[in-house]
Amino acid sequence: MSEGGQRGGAAQAAGAALGAAAVGAAGLGAAYWACMSPYSQLLGEFPFRAEGAGRSVALTFDDGPNEPFTTQIAEYLEERDIRGTFFQVGRAVLKRPDVTARLASRGHVIGNHGYTHEFTNYLTPATLTADVRRGQQALISAGVRPGLYRPPWLLRIPALRAILGEHGLRIISGEFCHAMEVFQPAPERIARRALAKIGPGSIVIFHDGFDGRGGNRASTVRAVQIVVDRLLDAGYGFTTVDRLLGIPAYQPDPV
Repeated sequence: MSEGGQRGGAAQAAGAALGAAAVGAAGLGAAYWACMSPYSQLLGEFPFRAEGAGRSVALTFDDGPNEPFTTQIAEYLEERDIRGTFFQVGRAVLKRPDVTARLASRGHVIGNHGYTHEFTNYLTPATLTADVRRGQQALISAGVRPGLYRPPWLLRIPALRAILGEHGLRIISGEFCHAMEVFQPAPERIARRALAKIGPGSIVIFHDGFDGRGGNRASTVRAVQIVVDRLLDAGYGFTTVDRLLGIPAYQPDPV
């Protein structure tokens, strides 16, 4: 083969490799959008905002209970007659069922956020079913029977909707307050990004824990305070997810 032919063959091979990489990247992007985006409805209804809700917002908190941060957030909200929605991890609930029970008794809503919060447990129907069930059992043992479920990382597989139906649960999305909140940047940064996203009917996701394993959430606590005060000044009101969407927060007790 001539030198020119060799160069042409190399160019074609490089082009094919780049094309394959582009296709692979596009495929990964499409899979992420379908299965992990807070906005995608491709696998069924996944409410992240309520239409026609007026200047009303639902504040939600994932990955707890995690003391003292869960209680610090709850008490700050209660001082302003606001109630939040706490999507809690079963294994964390078993460590502090008193916190879960106290939140519910004060009017906050408790939702199911799985049991382990370990990524691989949400990839197959069998492991997902076990995780949802164990999370629900942990919450029932703390005195609540949630009707709402938020998947860890917002990860959905096609079987999820049927699994939730078998357990009497409805799926809830939301908008993350800040993409890096789990790493606890400065409270003002978290609050600034959250406020830029929030509008009428928003469901906002904060984290009072980290994967159900605890962690310092002091920046989140302060960010919540900033966000609440700014929104109150702007004429917003607050409610829980169930009231915002007009759906039941809890399942009835079995007869």
